[in-house]
Amino acid sequence: MATKSTIFKANLQIADIDHGYYADHALTLARHPSETDERMMVRLVALALNAHLLQDLCQGDATLAFGAGLSDPDDPDASLTDFTGRKRVWIEVGQPEDKPLTRACSKADAVRVYAFGHAADIWWRGIETKLTRLGKLEVWRLPAAQAQELAPLAERSMQLQATVQEGAVTLSSERGSVHLELQRWK
Repeated sequence: MATKSTIFKANLQIADIDHGYYADHALTLARHPSETDERMMVRLVALALNAHLLQDLCQGDATLAFGAGLSDPDDPDASLTDFTGRKRVWIEVGQPEDKPLTRACSKADAVRVYAFGHAADIWWRGIETKLTRLGKLEVWRLPAAQAQELAPLAERSMQLQATVQEGAVTLSSERGSVHLELQRWK
């Protein structure tokens, strides 16, 4: 019998000073058995970084939610879907292959990848030329050491605050605080 996903609940307060977006989000995350706490928390950070698009892009008429992620490779880790069913933003974390990213670009208005981990630099050097033609794609790098610091914040029931300012994000809880300075690769 297959191991089932572990369910996590997060109350996320977002203060996106860069975009003037302030909101509370009650989220449910299903962590696949092969997913680490670090990866799950990077998904949460990616969602927080894109939450302002609910207002900026869709004037509130959309859903920002986690996808099946590792359970379904054809589903995004997170996405912004308007009420017509159109994928406005497709979000992936980690180091996806070029073909799934090409398919994602054909299904969504914008695709954003948040790469993390020590192998991210090697992944980027190997895939960068394959991704240059994808105009809808943005690739962001989370420093490995900072991304690793996210794992201890993971709890089955989380109360988190995300502050986005000057392109960086700080994720805080009672367990501590992690400041992430992202670098745009594409």
